[in-house]
Amino acid sequence: MKVLLAEDDALIGDAVATGLRKSGFSVDWVRDGQEAETALLLGHYGLLVLDLGLPRRDGMDLLRRLRQNENPIPVLVMTARDGVADRVGGLNSGADDYLVKPFNLDELVARVHALIRRYQGRSNSELRLGALRVEPTTRAVTLQGKEVSLSEREFRLLLTLLEKPGSVLSISQLEDKLYGWGEEVASNTIEVQLHRLRRKLGKEWIRNVRGVGFKIVDPA
Repeated sequence: MKVLLAEDDALIGDAVATGLRKSGFSVDWVRDGQEAETALLLGHYGLLVLDLGLPRRDGMDLLRRLRQNENPIPVLVMTARDGVADRVGGLNSGADDYLVKPFNLDELVARVHALIRRYQGRSNSELRLGALRVEPTTRAVTLQGKEVSLSEREFRLLLTLLEKPGSVLSISQLEDKLYGWGEEVASNTIEVQLHRLRRKLGKEWIRNVRGVGFKIVDPA
């Protein structure tokens, strides 16, 4: 899943982007409110992590505009504004969760997972497809009860395919979902990762729809 991070502080932004990527997310990071608004218009994101104190357009204003336009994207606000009135204002303006700086990075990642579960209508974080079990919070993958060791990239690819099992995704769609701005992508990177993932899970799990793309299915 791709996350949009709107944060103007370089140290905080780098830490949050790194933490989210290690947890299996693709991240686009913008530094001001206008960039965030443009990214949301042009891109497809599963969640927005939003600092309120952004230059060029305040994060609270951006949040209000999103909800006025009926954009349902889950929004986790992170801000130094720690007053009760600030928290209430953020939640009433459409935030789904509110985290006050300074915060623990593990808590932020846990809140992101919780928001995604809530948005997708799931009661727990584990993803299941037949005998395949994936726990995004711990990056644990098991197939027929046996642990499967995946690299960070392979894990992100598997999560992307599991967002909508059975749906076919082209190579370009997978690249868009898996890589954020500034991340270099070699011409055959996705194909290599798909090959490795099919080798570890079994090629019957990830089907190649010739000329279209790839999908994950339960072969049972």
